[in-house]
Amino acid sequence: MLNSALVLAAEGKVHNPIIPDISELILGIVAFLILLFILKKYVVPRFEAAYEERAQKIEGGIEKAERAQAEAEEALAKYKAQLAEARTEAAKIRDDARLEAEQIKAELRAEAEAESQRIVAQGQAQLQAQKAQIIAELRADMGRNAVELASRIVGESLEDEARRRGTVDRFLAELETAGAYRA
Repeated sequence: MLNSALVLAAEGKVHNPIIPDISELILGIVAFLILLFILKKYVVPRFEAAYEERAQKIEGGIEKAERAQAEAEEALAKYKAQLAEARTEAAKIRDDARLEAEQIKAELRAEAEAESQRIVAQGQAQLQAQKAQIIAELRADMGRNAVELASRIVGESLEDEARRRGTVDRFLAELETAGAYRA
């Protein structure tokens, strides 16, 4: 090698290792241009398509996310509106139930009052009937006792029914008028 470098230097053809040979330079440029053409024709469009597809996916994802967010906000607003409506309806139902309970209470009170008045009236009627019966029994007993006493006092028999009745009725009437003056 050293010999060939000396031989070349002697001939005047010194080759500089930093500067490439013209044929290599042309071959390198042609290969670079072919590589550049292939890259531009096939690789760059694929990169561009992949980039565009990815950008569209990202934009589509952003749009989907925005739509989903808008739908979620709309659903939340609907939920809040339904919840408020349900609360209002529940309050109305409670109020209606209270009113209905008050009405039922009032009706039951009225029925109970009417029933108690009916029972009191029935009791008073029974008392009046019993009173009338007792008075009739007492009159009959008093009449018999009065006739018997009057028979003993007068000494004559007051067994005659018509007389007895007249005497008893007169005696009772006198008792009642005497009792009315005292009261």
